[in-house]
Amino acid sequence: MRVDKYLKVSRLIKRRTVANDACDAGRILINDKVAKASQNVKAGDIIEIAFGNKNTKVEVLSVEETYKKEDAKELFKYIT
Repeated sequence: MRVDKYLKVSRLIKRRTVANDACDAGRILINDKVAKASQNVKAGDIIEIAFGNKNTKVEVLSVEETYKKEDAKELFKYIT
């Protein structure tokens, strides 16, 4: 699954266009490498999102095309 779609499905970023723009700006890292919006994500990848002074780091647990809003937190695990 593309990283921009994964960020939207997992509810880490609310809109796919915002996720796409964040990738284009170099604010999304996958396994410590700058990610393009079209890059594929798989289970076990580490995604780091930088917005302003806030950095969020998560590990991908599962990749699903669609997910219910209540269950979206099962797709990733926060890393401190």
